[in-house]
Amino acid sequence: MSGFISSSLGRKVVMALSGFFLIIFLLVHLGVNLSLFAGRESFNAASHFMGHNPLIQLMQYVLAAGFIVHIAMGMILEWKNKKARPIRYAKNNAAASAGWASRNMIVTGVLILLFLILHIKDFFVEIKFGHVPDDYELVTQLFKNPLYVVIYVISFILLGIHLSHGFQSAFTSVGARSPKYLPLVKKTGVLFSYLIALGFSVIAIYFYFN
Repeated sequence: MSGFISSSLGRKVVMALSGFFLIIFLLVHLGVNLSLFAGRESFNAASHFMGHNPLIQLMQYVLAAGFIVHIAMGMILEWKNKKARPIRYAKNNAAASAGWASRNMIVTGVLILLFLILHIKDFFVEIKFGHVPDDYELVTQLFKNPLYVVIYVISFILLGIHLSHGFQSAFTSVGARSPKYLPLVKKTGVLFSYLIALGFSVIAIYFYFN
């Protein structure tokens, strides 16, 4: 098992599996955030469920582990890839062999990580360990800050770019390379990246103006 994980294929599979887990998390998180449109009571009920359900509490640790594994594997793979190819060759042929998103996964990943730290500080830490009487008020008031909204929207656009390649890469890493299904995987990945980027961004922009 350790030999498989230490191999290039093993690392890609582990990164793909952690990526699938994070994709599911994003869908759940977006669903909870969309309940903001249903009003204060609906969002607070959803937030309370996420914050007190024993299974969800357990999954928080799994989620944290998933993030750590995904980030660690991404950095290891990037380092291994750079070691394996000549610098000049990579520089001259990168644009021809891959799109901007795939060539800059580590860049978008680091920027997303920085936003995630800010996001955890402003939301998770406040709700989990602070004295927040109204989760709805906390979230909507943060969205009244224009600087925060700009950072939030840019971060989710970067996440969408990251997902546009990461979604497809995760499936191909676990063997979904058939010419019959690959076009569908690519289209689904693009649609998913738009859904996440637009979904979270629209929420922030709407509550900024309302």
